[in-house]
Amino acid sequence: MRLVIQKAQQASVTVEDRVMGQISHGFMVLVGVTHSDTKQDAEYCARKVANMRLFEDAEGKTNLSLADVGGAVLSISQFTLYANTRKGNRPSFVNAAEPQQAEDLYEYFNEQLRQYDVEIATGEFGAHMAIDFINDGPMTILIDSQNKDL
Repeated sequence: MRLVIQKAQQASVTVEDRVMGQISHGFMVLVGVTHSDTKQDAEYCARKVANMRLFEDAEGKTNLSLADVGGAVLSISQFTLYANTRKGNRPSFVNAAEPQQAEDLYEYFNEQLRQYDVEIATGEFGAHMAIDFINDGPMTILIDSQNKDL
């Protein structure tokens, strides 16, 4: 499972001119799923997001988590995180999980985040979405459950 975590001052997602989800501050998280991902990958990623310390404390150091600042997560499914661009100019998406597996693990990831008392807003799986957000910092972090060093 791959995540792109972006610290956001605010974020919203719209599908067909209808706002599906929005947060006032926290993380905008893009979530990609590959064939070999399991519930354990989703649990690992949820734990990392819930405990990620990207918010500044009184001394200006990034020591505070979502819970510490009352932040929320806008979680967006994003199969293109598994794009392969090695050959040619048209990305291949064969490394992305099939839609049913991806949706199941994406929903499980969101459920796991809720277990950490994190407020979650989402878009609509598989839909064309317009995302509007203000990246705070900017601060962008990558997590890959298959590469724990990333």
